[in-house]
Amino acid sequence: MESESNMLVSIQPGRSTDPEELREHRIRRLPILVLDLHSRCQCKCVMCDIWRTRESQELDFDLLVRNRDAFAGLKIEWVVLTGGEPLMHSRFIDICTFLKQEGVRITLLTAGMSLAKRASEVANCVDEVIISLDGPRKVHDQIRGVTGAYDLLTTGILAVLSQRPEMQIRARTTVQKTNCSALCETVDAAQELDLSGISFLAADVTSAAFNRQNPRPSSQAPTIALDASEVETLDCEIARVIKRFEREIASGYIAESAAKLRRITHHFRAHLGQRPHQAPLCNAPWVSAVLGHDGSLRPCFFHEPIGSVSNQTLETALNGRAGWHFRSSLDVERNATCQQCVCSLYRPHED
Repeated sequence: MESESNMLVSIQPGRSTDPEELREHRIRRLPILVLDLHSRCQCKCVMCDIWRTRESQELDFDLLVRNRDAFAGLKIEWVVLTGGEPLMHSRFIDICTFLKQEGVRITLLTAGMSLAKRASEVANCVDEVIISLDGPRKVHDQIRGVTGAYDLLTTGILAVLSQRPEMQIRARTTVQKTNCSALCETVDAAQELDLSGISFLAADVTSAAFNRQNPRPSSQAPTIALDASEVETLDCEIARVIKRFEREIASGYIAESAAKLRRITHHFRAHLGQRPHQAPLCNAPWVSAVLGHDGSLRPCFFHEPIGSVSNQTLETALNGRAGWHFRSSLDVERNATCQQCVCSLYRPHED
């Protein structure tokens, strides 16, 4: 998820049980909740191992209903539907209907493989869509591991827009070995598809997120991470993006500033040991949470679960001993996981 502010913040670990500190790390307002709806996906992406799992598990709809009070109590404003592929959930419409009743904004993250078949549901059920776009047609299909994936995505986008022309559909591109020299072409593709915008993030090459083993087998990293020569290629490509699409960056069509685009190169340089890792500005564990399809509750995509909502309420899991201890002891600047993060979030605290 993209940072919502460029303001600087220093999040330091707590070291006492002072009442003020207890209040500081107790979540009273959770603006953003990410729902991991399904364990499976229809693609075979090189940077993700979700498709390798044989199990098919989806978030229990009744679990959401049991936590209805938490939406008002925690003042949840925005729910992001992800997975796996969230459109594979058997009660997708019921989930969206429930969320609309709670008055929250709904964002769908999708690979777009079934977008055409579900166009009516998507057009009527969610507020905005973010699709995965890995490059122009050939590059996109290669990364997705599915012949015709780009054409399916194109058909799906057109189908949704035909039913709801004002729908905001934006692209997200994961920068990696296969597309590091095609970022300008990727922006071209987004514009040709009449998308509302595009964002870029570096591929995560180290964590166990997205159903990967931790640590990731060394044999897999080279298919995603960049070598020294490819980092130089990426550096030049990002410079071209910044120069060629200056207007799109200024308008926000490209979500990242020039400085944030350059950070993508820094990420891969750090992976090669050319520079130290540097944690991005982030307060995700204090303003958001990720509810897994198995009921687990995480402070973000990359850190370990702090509890489970399967046997307790969302608010109890969020503010239990494990959750409070995690937040009070987390030093974002120095934490190794945070230093290698590719998907940060910063949102000013609200009382």
